[in-house]
Amino acid sequence: MGFPNERAPRDYNMGIFWALKLKLRGMIDIQLIRSDPEGVLRRLRRRDGSIDLDTILELDSKRRELVRRVEGLRRERNLGSEEVARLQREGKREEAQALISHLREVSAELKELERELDEVEEELREELLSLPNIPHDSVPDGPEKVVLREWGRKPEFDFEPKNHVELGKFLGILDFERAAKMTAARFPLYVGPGAVMEFELLLWMFELHVREHGYIPVLPPILANRRSFEVSGQLPKFADELYHCPDDDLFLNPTAESLLVNLHRDEILSEDDLPLRYVAYTPCFRREAGTWGEAQRGLIRMHQFNKVELFHYTTPERSYGDLEELVRHAEVILQRLGLHYRVTLLPADDLAQQSAKTVDIEVWLPAQGRYYEVSSCSNCEDYQARRGNIRFRPRGGGKPRFVHTLNGSGLATSRLFAAILEQNQRPDGSVVLPEVLAERVGEGVLEPG
Repeated sequence: MGFPNERAPRDYNMGIFWALKLKLRGMIDIQLIRSDPEGVLRRLRRRDGSIDLDTILELDSKRRELVRRVEGLRRERNLGSEEVARLQREGKREEAQALISHLREVSAELKELERELDEVEEELREELLSLPNIPHDSVPDGPEKVVLREWGRKPEFDFEPKNHVELGKFLGILDFERAAKMTAARFPLYVGPGAVMEFELLLWMFELHVREHGYIPVLPPILANRRSFEVSGQLPKFADELYHCPDDDLFLNPTAESLLVNLHRDEILSEDDLPLRYVAYTPCFRREAGTWGEAQRGLIRMHQFNKVELFHYTTPERSYGDLEELVRHAEVILQRLGLHYRVTLLPADDLAQQSAKTVDIEVWLPAQGRYYEVSSCSNCEDYQARRGNIRFRPRGGGKPRFVHTLNGSGLATSRLFAAILEQNQRPDGSVVLPEVLAERVGEGVLEPG
């Protein structure tokens, strides 16, 4: 089990070539915007009514005119150089010198136009990078998400259920006060059986996806460079949400998706290797700027949390079938733990920047009387692949095509941990662990120590 190993050197070199050639196509295809601006704008405005393509279209028109002029001057310079050589061979020194003087003027003009072209291309690139993905036609308009299905029964209590923060403190397994003293608010501290439970949850989920679902295991770096986050879609638009190490210009990952999408950056895969499915564990870090209410305390909205991430590279023809499979793989975790949850389809105005379609899995928290997302499973189609120049060579031959990328949590432990405590609590504050977890933790009931 490992990375696909049919990597011909020619494909790698061509990947570098295309990474340079496609620098303006590493997001929504500029040719699509150019050919159908009204259609693209109409679909994008399902996500955000303020989106405008006028600047992009103006820059694209200016760029194409500059390219035409630059190519014309380069052609004139090259032909002129050949003519100078001919004149010199024939001893026509005065004519040659006059042409040389003219070519100097051509070169100066060319240098200025190339500088202007670089500036326009960079400005156009920034505008294109800021555009979100086009929502799939099956995605509903807002504002409400669509409930697709529920699993299991909501737990019912003949007592007032406690919040997981109260339960964690009572059982001595969560200590938010000391975590805040060490770091700041919104960071977790797992203690005793809580720390064991967190580790066992992560290891169990990781192993399940490898052994039962056939994912390739990966333990990636926690930090990644700016280019990686441009490919994933976090940069440049969401820089304020990332933890940044400025001396090295490296970012702490908010999700392993940001890392896994860069595994095959600037590569050409074989269709025979697809789909490629990876599972990774990482701690995740998010600034989560904004104000939070009582319902967001504890493990609900953290600056740091642990997550098992699922990631697919696949073909356009099968990507939506793979999305359904990805959702099922994430659901298995909650089903094995016996937790009540529901599956929802997000509306267009609630999609992440890179997503064309997202299905959320939401677990029930009794103390809050509401559902919380524990996995967002998204099909990004070729949005990230264009940014990262990730393509595949069709089995029947022909021009390489962009892959489709999919991602989803399988799962994040913070809200999962909270749901295990809240759905399985007893009147005395003890918690009965799900059987699959009790076997790994070594005790079936959590009680105050």
